[in-house]
Amino acid sequence: MESPCILLCSIDMKSGHCFGCGRTRDEIAAWTMYTDERRKEIMQELPARVAKLETRPRRVTKRRAMKSNAKND
Repeated sequence: MESPCILLCSIDMKSGHCFGCGRTRDEIAAWTMYTDERRKEIMQELPARVAKLETRPRRVTKRRAMKSNAKND
């Protein structure tokens, strides 16, 4: 099952969207219960949601650090 999670789980209190993936808490909680079609619909909306967030945490996720290290090898 595809997931947009990047292990940066922090909810923006203003918009209600996760800084990492852009989903709402309800979408995160119900993710495994959604159909593939519904997950695809939500995933198409996520880049626009994340782009609208005013601030982002400065924490580097493990997944992002691993990707960065792999590119540098």
